[in-house]
Formats: sequence, structure tokens, C-alpha cells
Amino acid sequence: MWEDSLKAVGNEPAVIHEDEYRARQSRLLSQLRPNDLLIITAPHESTRSNDVHYPYRTSSDMLYMCGWEDPESVFCAYNEDGQWVTALFVQPSDVLKEIWEGRRPGVEGAMENWPIDLAYPHGDLSVKLSKMLENCSRVFVKMGVDSDVDELIEKEMKTMSRAKQKLGTGPVSIVDPSSKINELRLRKSEAEIELMRHSAKVASQAHIQAMANTKPGVGEWQLEGIIEGFFKYCKTSGIAYPCIIGSGDNATVLHYNVNNDTCDEGEILLIDAGCEYKGYASDITRSWPVNGKFSEAQAEIYQIVLDSQLAAIDECRVGRPYDAPHEAARRVLAEGLISLGLTNQSLEEALDSEKGDLKKWYMHNTGHWLGIDVHDVGVYLPDGETRVFEEGMVITVEPGLYFGAWRPDVDCPQRYANIGIRIEDDVLITKDGPDVLSSDCPKTIANIEEIVGTA
Repeated sequence: MWEDSLKAVGNEPAVIHEDEYRARQSRLLSQLRPNDLLIITAPHESTRSNDVHYPYRTSSDMLYMCGWEDPESVFCAYNEDGQWVTALFVQPSDVLKEIWEGRRPGVEGAMENWPIDLAYPHGDLSVKLSKMLENCSRVFVKMGVDSDVDELIEKEMKTMSRAKQKLGTGPVSIVDPSSKINELRLRKSEAEIELMRHSAKVASQAHIQAMANTKPGVGEWQLEGIIEGFFKYCKTSGIAYPCIIGSGDNATVLHYNVNNDTCDEGEILLIDAGCEYKGYASDITRSWPVNGKFSEAQAEIYQIVLDSQLAAIDECRVGRPYDAPHEAARRVLAEGLISLGLTNQSLEEALDSEKGDLKKWYMHNTGHWLGIDVHDVGVYLPDGETRVFEEGMVITVEPGLYFGAWRPDVDCPQRYANIGIRIEDDVLITKDGPDVLSSDCPKTIANIEEIVGTA
């Protein structure tokens, strides 16, 4: 059933190699002092109910720094004799647990195949990490992720030993390394870009499958099953975020994800769905008519949103401010509302952030960083100054218009009642202009109408 889509996705790209992880570590550690200690923690497993756990997903910083995915892991880096040493605490080999829960790389596997210098069983954390803490002055760690590590650090901070008093050794401050790591993560390498491109290709084909299987009477939940099933069929780890699959007035709810309604004749369906591949997210939104043919009113709104998105994508260029796509999209949307007679305000009045009519129907930003997290890290206003685009940054572009007739705060025009349109793509900033990673996903009216209902 999905063979053609699988061919369109293509071969899986190569994984990130050890030398890239080592380079990331080196760039971060070059910003630290010799008597600093870096600790990257991963969350504990979380119980869903009774003895059933949620699927485990390690911290994004752990993935970025060394690629280790298993629970009960801690990454450390400390300076010894003028050289940085990296160490990883991991689940040890345990035949009985492995019989029940699956094979583990263990300490030996970590040393053989991962970008670290030393590996220890997690049970040694207390003794080994305490020693590292004794010999440092600043601890770079994000607190609140691993309670075991937090407890060790707090204990060492409060301890006043004779050696600490005499020699001045031991931690005196805790620093969150997030700002330093986030700056590194903001600019993607060639290997990361290829993983993200693959993630976007998978998500694009999932949307095409959902389009093809859309018809009056289909359940939102059934389309969700098709999308998530295709993600798994393509060997991704699954969804990057809960799928938004809203038909009719559900399409006008920005983060609707109940997905338990029926798609009816004459409605617009909005699907916002992306997958995660090797830790990297895609994030795509498309909107289409349930019956496969845009009505005149639906087409009017859709074309305005599409035009605004194309104008916004064109602003995704090196040297442009990060909010340029948002301002371009807002202007086209406001012009569209004026042309349809949906506001009597002038263009500047409609764009006003306080009293403008545009905010009635468009109430969110036009994009966000994308990477290992679907809302990826990276400050938008460093030092209070607007960030400008650089090569390797990836941002979503997702304008929309939402005419929810259920809303008591606005008078919804009857012609456009319960039409919700959002169009979202993943855009890489390059020296040659915007590169739409999700370009495989159709978005013109003609292309969409060719696909919907053809399964």
C-alpha cells in the first residue's frame, strides 16, 4: 500500500559520525575553564500506569553531545593535566534484565562505539562523580533533569571538608550550560541537515497518504493512524509531537489534538504532523477539503494563506532578521482580508498589534526554530537585538487564518464560518536562498485536489 511513498522517501541518510560529536564537544569545552566540570543529564524513565513506562526519549542535549539514547545515563567532561576527558555513565550489561527488556551496549559497548574517552556503570555514579566534583570550581549542569545528580551536586556544594577549606577545592557555583549548547545547536551541520531532510520527506509522504485517504465520513483518528503508521513504516521513532487532525470547526483550534471527530462533507481538514528521525524533527501542516474540491470561499482563504507563506519563505535568507518572514506573512494576510472586504481598516490599521483586525483571525507567530526539538533551542533576541539568519539555521514557516464560528469574542463572517487554514513548511537557510526541506508535500490548490480521495 505504501511502497510508492517509501520509494519517494528514498534511502536512509548516514548517521552522525564520531568525529562530528567530538567536534561539538570541543567547541563547547573550548568555552570552559580548566577547573570546570560539565555534566549532561538524561531524564529518568516515566511510569505511564502501574508497571508500564512511557516510551523513553533521552534529553536533546545528550543526543547532541554524544548520541546516547538509553536511560540511566550521564555524560561528563573534566580537565586532567591540560586535556579534556569525556566520560559516560551507562546501564551495565545485565543478562537477566536484557532477557526481559532488550540488549544493552553496556560499558564495553559504550567504549567501543561512542564518542567518549571513558565509560562507567551507572552504579559508580556516586563515587566517580563525587570525585569529579571535589576537583572542580564550577559545575556546568542543567538542574532538575536527573534528581540523583542534583542531590550529589547539592551535597558537595554544602560539604565543608578540611581539604576544601585548606585548598579551596570543590564546587562554588552552578552554571546552566544551556545557553552555550543552544548556540551550537542553532546552526545545523551537513549531517544534521540530511537527517532533517529525510524526516521531512517521511512526513511529506505521510501527509500525501492522509490526503489520498480523506473522504466524507472518515474519522480524524483513522487519518491519525495512517500518518503514525507510515512514520513507523519508514523506521522513524514516531511522532515528533502529538498530531493535530482537525476537521470543520476543529481546524480553527490551534493545538487541537483530540482527533476523535468525523470529517464531514463541505469541511476543511487541517493536519499538523511531523515525525522524529534519529532525534531530528519535521513539522508540516497542510489543509484540504474533505470532499476533494475547494469551495469558492475555501479557495479564497487558502490562496491568501498560501501567498503569505510564499512571501514569508522568500524572506528566509542569510542576513535577514528572523522576524522578517512573520512581517511579510502578516502583510499579505492583511491585504487579503482587505481585498475580501473582511475589514474596513487600512493596511497599517489592520496590522496594528493592539487594535488591528488581522489578529482576530491570525493570532500566532509565523515560525520557530526546528531541530532536535520541534520547538528547537536558540534565542531570538540575543542581547536584546533581533537575530539575523545565518547558514545552517532551520525555521518553520506557518501562517494561517482561522474563522471559528464558535468563538464568542468575534463576529465570524458566515461565508467563511469554520474555515481553518494553516500551511507550514520546514525551511533551511542557505547562502543561495531558502531551501524548503518539506518541498515534497503538495500545497497548491490544483495539486491537492488531484490527490484528495484517490486511495
